[in-house]
Amino acid sequence: MGTAREQLLILISTPLYLIVIGLELLLSHLRKQETYTWKDTLQNIYLMVLNGGLDLLFRIIYIGFILSFFYDHRIAEPIRNPWIYWPVLLVFEDFMYYWLHRVDHVCRLFWATHVTHHSSPKFNLTVGFRSSVMEPLYRFIYFIPITLLGFQPIDIAFIYAVTQIWGILVHTEKIKKLGWLEYFLVTPSHHRVHHGSNPKYLDKNMGMFLIIWDKLFGSFQPELPAEQYQPIKYGLTKPLEHENPVNIVFHEWVNIGKDLRRKGLTFKQRWKYLFGPPGWSHDGSTHTSDELRKMEAENNK
Repeated sequence: MGTAREQLLILISTPLYLIVIGLELLLSHLRKQETYTWKDTLQNIYLMVLNGGLDLLFRIIYIGFILSFFYDHRIAEPIRNPWIYWPVLLVFEDFMYYWLHRVDHVCRLFWATHVTHHSSPKFNLTVGFRSSVMEPLYRFIYFIPITLLGFQPIDIAFIYAVTQIWGILVHTEKIKKLGWLEYFLVTPSHHRVHHGSNPKYLDKNMGMFLIIWDKLFGSFQPELPAEQYQPIKYGLTKPLEHENPVNIVFHEWVNIGKDLRRKGLTFKQRWKYLFGPPGWSHDGSTHTSDELRKMEAENNK
């Protein structure tokens, strides 16, 4: 299920991606930087294809039936003025995406899906395509309130695709700070922080297009200069041991299964292994982002 608008978006964005990735590759080569590897880039493409295929298969269900059902039972009438309709929809969609993304980071059940996006030790434009494979199966839930407010499901999908273009383009180290844009947009600097596995940077800067949500809800962290903090280390706090096509998608689900099968756990402990923050453990063998930050602060005293 698609629209002429989405087809036009693909026609515009595809050559744009090819141009900017080509420029990043060229700059990396000229500066003798190891920004790209064949293995990492192929993994990014593989995960993008899996995510895109699943989204395409499931789209007719979540747009044609689920979101359309709630739109038909909306509690507000659509905004008739397009000059107001589209900007308001952009803000609403970006706000709901922020909460989708934040839940993906603070609830292990959803982190098991989102972790694939963070598993690359590199940070380049192709990492933007390193998708959370199974996210299309639940992402639409966050858009239900928008349909109830009178915004058509197909328009929500279009705006999501538009903001996703920006979300891909901020995956680069080649652009530093962007001046006054840093105050309200998600920039490459903000998103470098998001992909950092340094304790101070974990679970920060969740926005896709607007950084204002992070500033409002306490998840904002600016990129710090070298004299104030260590360089950004990309990837997971514990890198994957096996990066085969199956393990890269399902490794955290396997780890959850192992934790749930531990003997002697209470119901509350099993619940926290499933719905608690990633890294939580009943015996202190692994640590959450907040625990890692506290440990870092104590070590720096």
